[in-house]
Amino acid sequence: MTKRDFPKIHFYDQDFVDIYDKTWNWLSDYWINPETGENDSDDGLFVYPTNGKLILDQAESIFSSFFLVYSNRNYPAYKNIDYFYDRQEASGAIRWKYDMKTNKPVVDKKNPEGIGLPLFAWAEFNLYHKSANKKRIKEVMPVLQKYMEWIDKNFKQPNGLYSVPHEASSMFNAPRKGCYYPVDFNSCMAINVAHMSALGDILNDKDLSFQYKRMYFSLKTRINGLMWDHETGFYHDLDKNEQKLPQKTIAGFWPLLAELPNADRADTLIAHLSNPKTFGTDHPFPSLSADSPDFKESGEGYKGSVFASMNFMVIKGLEKYQRYDFARECSIRHLYYILEGLSPANAKVKGDLYEAYLPYKEGPASCRGEKDFPRKKLLHYTGLSTVALMIENVIGLNISLPRKTVDWIIPNLEIMGIEKLSLKRNLITILSNKSKRGWEIQMESEKLYYFTINILNQKKKTLPIPSGKCSMLIDKL
Repeated sequence: MTKRDFPKIHFYDQDFVDIYDKTWNWLSDYWINPETGENDSDDGLFVYPTNGKLILDQAESIFSSFFLVYSNRNYPAYKNIDYFYDRQEASGAIRWKYDMKTNKPVVDKKNPEGIGLPLFAWAEFNLYHKSANKKRIKEVMPVLQKYMEWIDKNFKQPNGLYSVPHEASSMFNAPRKGCYYPVDFNSCMAINVAHMSALGDILNDKDLSFQYKRMYFSLKTRINGLMWDHETGFYHDLDKNEQKLPQKTIAGFWPLLAELPNADRADTLIAHLSNPKTFGTDHPFPSLSADSPDFKESGEGYKGSVFASMNFMVIKGLEKYQRYDFARECSIRHLYYILEGLSPANAKVKGDLYEAYLPYKEGPASCRGEKDFPRKKLLHYTGLSTVALMIENVIGLNISLPRKTVDWIIPNLEIMGIEKLSLKRNLITILSNKSKRGWEIQMESEKLYYFTINILNQKKKTLPIPSGKCSMLIDKL
């Protein structure tokens, strides 16, 4: 397969298609062989050079796997993650950052243990559904179990919550002073144990599944009991005395992805995302609530900037509560601001892809004292928007190889779809077009799969799609 054989997308706005294509083209510059320093996708790792150093970041590596799964295996989504597994210590520890030249952990005085957000099981669950590789789950499970045991032993407190430095989330200057129990880390633990349970189910290991399911419900009870504030309708960090800290940060939306709030609380929390006084800014979603005294319209790092990784997390959380239309609307708005940053209206200003954007107008955020902020072409995160959100939320495709299913949620009838997406050894094409006979879905596949189409929340049907070419008229569904 040549490097040009990435899946093609079709969408009525060609700018969206162009930025998707450019992301794959830019990627080769950041796939670096640590021994030679050369761009090498076969022996390389996906790394962003920082101050002349090749530092591999745990969060960047986990998040990037969610869009690398769509590269038709040109760029293996698991390579960076395996690098972290290979560095696991006898204690079970896996540190948040490593220097690729020395393979040694990068130590930070604010985070001396080098703990990162524990999301490996979430990534592995997604990799499984895009590869159907059960053997891999069996191989990585002991690594994941040892890692969880290390976190429990070192960071779990008598009240059942976890205490880690809030810097573990990489929200470097967020106003979280006094934070002892971070809401994002605890929610990520809930996400991880929920997916550990699901991986146990895949391995038909009932004991493993039950063990982590019990941990999930225990965490869910504690987070909901201690971190939810009825007055603000939000999840907050806690201080050492279990008192809620006043700030509303983007970290308070991780519980959506962990499926912690009940329906009423979810409605209240999600309402913040369209409230202009809190998180409903023009460019969704700022890293700090707009009604905070520390909020800055210039972004100022995590005091208001919009980050692609955080938007991905929020949008995937919206999906958990079936808010597909809102998730799509926010994805499209977010992508338009990314496009504006790439081709600014002011011809004198050179555009680019940025790590962080302004909340109220187009262009990159800023941060005094941080000359490297925002980083340009940090594809580990922006690829989540230009590829993963594009396929999953704008076009609306959800694919599971082990289940042999493709779900397509179409909120509007538009010319769009995907062409030659490699699912293991099966290339599939799904396109919607308007023909003389009306709106038509055209499909091509080398193997049978099950296709569920949900149109405008009015028509929903599951059909077996045979190998070869076929089409269906929407009016006849």
